Amino acid sequence: MIRFLCIYILLILGMPCLAQQTKESKLQTTDYSSKVWTPLFEQLCDYDDIEERGIEDMFEQLCELEDAPIDLNTATEEDLQRLFFLSAKQREDLTEYLDRYRPLRSMGELALVESLDPLRKELIESFCYISEATEKRQFPTLKQIAKHGKNELVAAMQVPLYEREGDRNGYLGYKYKHWFRYSFKYGDYVKAGLTGAQDAGEPFFSNCNRWGYDHYAYYVLVRKLGRFKSIALGQYKLRLGLGLAMNTGFTLGKTAVATMSIPTNAIAANSSRSEAYYLQGAAATVGITKHLDATAFVSYRKTDATLNDDGTVKTLLRTGYHRTQSEIERRHNTSQLTTGGNINWQAHGIRIGATAFYTTFDRELKPNEKQVYQKYAPRGKAFCNASLYYAYTHHRFAFSGETAINGEAALATLNTITFQACSNLQLTVIQRYYSYRYHSLFSAAFSDGGRIQNENGVYAAVAWQPHKKLALTAYTDYAYHAWPRYRVSAASHSWDNMLQTRYQPNHKWTLTARYRLRLSQQDYKESDNAKALLADKNEHRARLSAAYQSGAWSTKTQIDAAYTSVAPPHSDPTESKGWMIAQTAAMRLGIFTLAANAGYFHTDNYQSRLYTYERSTLYNFTFPVFFGEGMRGAILLRADITPNLTVIGKAGTTKYFDRNHISSSLQQIDKSHKTDIDLQVKWKF
Repeated sequence: MIRFLCIYILLILGMPCLAQQTKESKLQTTDYSSKVWTPLFEQLCDYDDIEERGIEDMFEQLCELEDAPIDLNTATEEDLQRLFFLSAKQREDLTEYLDRYRPLRSMGELALVESLDPLRKELIESFCYISEATEKRQFPTLKQIAKHGKNELVAAMQVPLYEREGDRNGYLGYKYKHWFRYSFKYGDYVKAGLTGAQDAGEPFFSNCNRWGYDHYAYYVLVRKLGRFKSIALGQYKLRLGLGLAMNTGFTLGKTAVATMSIPTNAIAANSSRSEAYYLQGAAATVGITKHLDATAFVSYRKTDATLNDDGTVKTLLRTGYHRTQSEIERRHNTSQLTTGGNINWQAHGIRIGATAFYTTFDRELKPNEKQVYQKYAPRGKAFCNASLYYAYTHHRFAFSGETAINGEAALATLNTITFQACSNLQLTVIQRYYSYRYHSLFSAAFSDGGRIQNENGVYAAVAWQPHKKLALTAYTDYAYHAWPRYRVSAASHSWDNMLQTRYQPNHKWTLTARYRLRLSQQDYKESDNAKALLADKNEHRARLSAAYQSGAWSTKTQIDAAYTSVAPPHSDPTESKGWMIAQTAAMRLGIFTLAANAGYFHTDNYQSRLYTYERSTLYNFTFPVFFGEGMRGAILLRADITPNLTVIGKAGTTKYFDRNHISSSLQQIDKSHKTDIDLQVKWKF
């Protein structure tokens, strides 16, 4: 293992000898060290719901979009759909402005699009650019692609300076986590890549991984090839409509949900290191007429599953871990075939589309019927889903929705309306009804419980900018769950509320304040033999932050607080509280960028846990959770050795004052502290 580690590090550090000194175009000089859009992106995400899937995939897509930005002077409507942080009204207004006034001369012209608030304008500047060319571009020839295409290779490794229980006895591989990603791009026309990922504890070039890495992602994506708007081969992600039936990508939290409530058809390459939520095969979208297009897709892949004694599937697994013999036995033991299509028509602000697909497994799905919340889980070998989505965008309001059914004729519907009362005030209302009998294996859309099943609710939000320096955002969301859920053994309800303010007195200072109140219910047992009762759970969370940026220097101070109360029937409530203060700073000096963060946290238990963003290596979105008492510190050093070569190193440590070991079972560390070192290199050629 030591020999392998030394070789891997030498390969990373030796890449400067291989780097070619080529002149980079303006589009290929993205400065990941600054990540000017990251603080803005944080404001759009609901990090109190960080456990929801897709946050890493969403961050990766933004990193890739930053590295291959959109040319506003040649952008099509499909290009602008990739700017998912825009609302339907903002996207429509931007499209209309571009159609009327192109070619643009500077980004400053976006100030004339009234519905774009300062936050979205800054985000657009991070992911778009303005070219001097105004002629319509044609699909490149193979010679042009081969000659002018850009290659990128990223390799990374995480070295833990500690041992887990599984590292000593249990895991079949070494304790190091590493991955690589190779990608080839020619503008936004052609993209191909290969990703290999290895989690700590998984065997490498041994056992079930004779071909090296535990997971490989591979793809070819072609766009704007004549009538073909998109063609994907290999692994890909697919979003159709609002995602009630088909969405293997991501969804944003409630703070920015209005921007995701837009029917969108998108085929994206899967370069993720996650083994879940992707399709494998082929997909294509073709323009039949100017306003009508069709999408067809087929997928066949192996998936992990826990089996019953009779060989049926008890649970489909999404973790992707293959560290122990039992985990390896569950690896790729079930086959899944999916095929379907979509037709979409849009014109004059109206969009109508329909989706239908069929999925079959080689094993029967047979979840545990003794668990009451599993009664309406997918069951059987074959499943079908269909949906109809619709939208209309007016200069003052936008309406959209989708209604889906499954093979048992169970219904799910999601409808949203956004009203632009004036240029600085936007109102949004979302209604959804997801039957407890409805299920789709590929759905991801707005919800409170994280699943498109067993939920009926109403959400209302307001975004108001009373002054150019001040922005206010608030929402309230009520949801009712008619059938028992995991850890909730009866019908239940929840009520979620949030208020956030952002004040920028000048271009250097940004002050934010946020408060969230969430009321929900959960199981409570007075004794082991007592019947499960529902207890009321109240969560209060608050955040204050002050950020300063001037030139190459930036700093941020943040204070978080949490208070949780669980009140069972006929008993006194149990309380949990916690707080955390964190400081981050970053500066750039020549080819070097140095970033550091430190924080102290003190919570009573996991119920009052806290999160804070931490700058990390490329394509990693780090938002760790803290509970108990301790300190967290990290330092990151980045060196842009050449325009084509970047080397990054990070060291982070967490020290707990209230325990002598961390985690449990095979993940247990017999120390009160843990330190990880991350090494990464990016080479463009």
